[in-house]
Amino acid sequence: MRRITILLLALILVGMLLPAGFAADSNVVVTYGETTYSNSNYKSFVDNFFVKQANVDINSVDVKTITADQVNQISSGITGKSYNSNQILSSALVDLNDNGNLKVSVDKSKITTITGDMYLSALKSAGITAGHVYVTSPVQSTGESALAGIMDSYEEVTDVEIPDSVKEAANDEIYTQAEIVNNSGVNADTLSNMVDQVKEEVSSDNITDHGEIVNIINNYVENNNINITTIDIENLADSIEQVQNVQGDVSYYQNQVSEFLGNNSSSGFSLDGLFDWVKSLVNGI
Repeated sequence: MRRITILLLALILVGMLLPAGFAADSNVVVTYGETTYSNSNYKSFVDNFFVKQANVDINSVDVKTITADQVNQISSGITGKSYNSNQILSSALVDLNDNGNLKVSVDKSKITTITGDMYLSALKSAGITAGHVYVTSPVQSTGESALAGIMDSYEEVTDVEIPDSVKEAANDEIYTQAEIVNNSGVNADTLSNMVDQVKEEVSSDNITDHGEIVNIINNYVENNNINITTIDIENLADSIEQVQNVQGDVSYYQNQVSEFLGNNSSSGFSLDGLFDWVKSLVNGI
């Protein structure tokens, strides 16, 4: 009887020590396109993908929606496109429990234009280098709108706001590549690889001159026999130039996020340790 009483007291103590809202995993956020979120069948399809791929309890994660208005605020200044509320389908899950090198997993059967490497490149342009991102859609979609939701998710998880200039540059990179893929028919992976190579050269030499960036792209296009138009090259140079020009804001953001990740990983609370203590206490009775 005494053993049972002490066990009950220990379990009560565990309950008192557990953080409020422990059931929710604050390091995981799902962002649904508003079209997907408002359709139960669509949402169920997306949830099943995330559960299977990310191995999460979908009922214990934070949830956000990305609306057409939010997407239009970004796209209108880049491509001039405008979307309505039944066109925002792409959805994303961000998991910062997996906070090693940044990884992006894309449902290729549903996301038709933006590749995992494109998301990866744009997120790195924004200073995001950790976590695992999963992207899908209930029906086929380009995936352009997902980046806005992904960055919102990172802000939610870390409680650190990404500077607007950085968001604009990263989104411009995604939209520009999508336009080139759609207009020129160039292979998406080929384009993404070229963008990474050009960005690396521009960054390492700290190049901000538009003409120099155009020349670097032209050389890469000619040497690798990539068929894109002069307009595509100009737009791509504009995009890469914009990314290079916001590196000061990127560095500031990265410093703030590094503080969060450092504090998050060094938390002294250990649930496993707490239960081990209860077990040792009971065994010692």
